[in-house]
Amino acid sequence: MLDFLVSFVPRAVAQGIPLLYGSTGEIITEKSGNLNLGIPGVMYVGGICGVIGSFLYERSVGGAVNPALGILIPVMCCIVGSLLMGLLYCFLTVSLRANQNVTGLAMTTFGVGFGNFFGGSLIKLTGAEVPSIALSATSNLFRTRLPFAGALGGFGEVFFSYGFLAYLAIIIALVATYVLNRTRVGLQLRAVGEDPATADAAGIGISRYKYVATCLGCVIAGLGGLYYVMDYANGVWSNDAFGDRGWLAIALVIFTIWRPHVSIGASILFGGLYILYLYIPVGTNLAVKELYKMLPYVVTIVVLVFSSLRNKRENQPPEHLGLPYFREER
Repeated sequence: MLDFLVSFVPRAVAQGIPLLYGSTGEIITEKSGNLNLGIPGVMYVGGICGVIGSFLYERSVGGAVNPALGILIPVMCCIVGSLLMGLLYCFLTVSLRANQNVTGLAMTTFGVGFGNFFGGSLIKLTGAEVPSIALSATSNLFRTRLPFAGALGGFGEVFFSYGFLAYLAIIIALVATYVLNRTRVGLQLRAVGEDPATADAAGIGISRYKYVATCLGCVIAGLGGLYYVMDYANGVWSNDAFGDRGWLAIALVIFTIWRPHVSIGASILFGGLYILYLYIPVGTNLAVKELYKMLPYVVTIVVLVFSSLRNKRENQPPEHLGLPYFREER
């Protein structure tokens, strides 16, 4: 049993961290009343921007990567790309009052196309025979684990064998929970999402809070894309490799009842469901194996069904989620 946990848990965590980044970012966004269905595209843009920065830096130094710059450059490129996606969403939905559902879906399509275009362009620059880019030098920096992990045996493998972005995701989720529930800023943000007219009458800047929350949420989600490429995928970029992780991250928001700290365990649970089929003996029966691969999506549907049956007020989404705010109607 211990051997199974030592093998299974780290892989489940690695699968779940991108979901944790995406769900935490979306929770912060939705608390302001913005429903950003563009999270999958934002994660894609965050990942490819980090890859572009890392690729250009590695080529410029000829492989002699400085550890500080090797981490800082991809992270900053990821933040800038994700921030621009957030600003674009806010400009369309907050300033121009465009439909949030349509805008989010359009941004997902744009983000995937953006990533595939620049990813394909970089692949051509490398002249590689396989359709992928390998940034092993930078990836090794992101995947460096705590030095004492190996000395702690199985305990170290389960809890201390991850790169810094994994621990950062947990810290961000805990800090977000504290800010939302224990600070004046969090109270005002929740007021904007629940009743923007009342919040506006109280002197709270509605547009400012929506812009800041949405852009911050996009930056956090973008880091999930960077983690997937640099840590989980060992620095290898392949077009369309993200799959549906962005959509599962959005589903996690409902599953966790808009609570970032609950997303920590929930994301690891979904990450475990993603890889469970690898640990269940099915022999040569590929049909059964494919059925086990459906587990994350089946659980997502079940979660959505049960969440719709919740009648408690505290389990409901923000009252003004997905609706534009017209000050003239106050």
